[in-house]
Amino acid sequence: MSPEVEVGVHADFANLWHTPDTIVLDFAALRQPPYLQVEESGTEVAIAPTRIVARLRLPPRQVWELMRALEKELTAWEHETGQTLPSPSG
Repeated sequence: MSPEVEVGVHADFANLWHTPDTIVLDFAALRQPPYLQVEESGTEVAIAPTRIVARLRLPPRQVWELMRALEKELTAWEHETGQTLPSPSG
């Protein structure tokens, strides 16, 4: 692994999308603090200006392996730190 890759990059967000044969994960970092903006309808929306810092293109089969690895590492992190993250459903 090259030193440039080994150090990694910071990301505040991840976004997923797909093509017919690839799952794409975009990792983004905030460029400035998020702010509220009022739309024409009067609805307030949060705006978070970001910059894509990394993009991964994975074959769909590999995503299952990634999901398993993420679950394993998150569980280990929770046991080691005593912290738990809220479940996706609340």
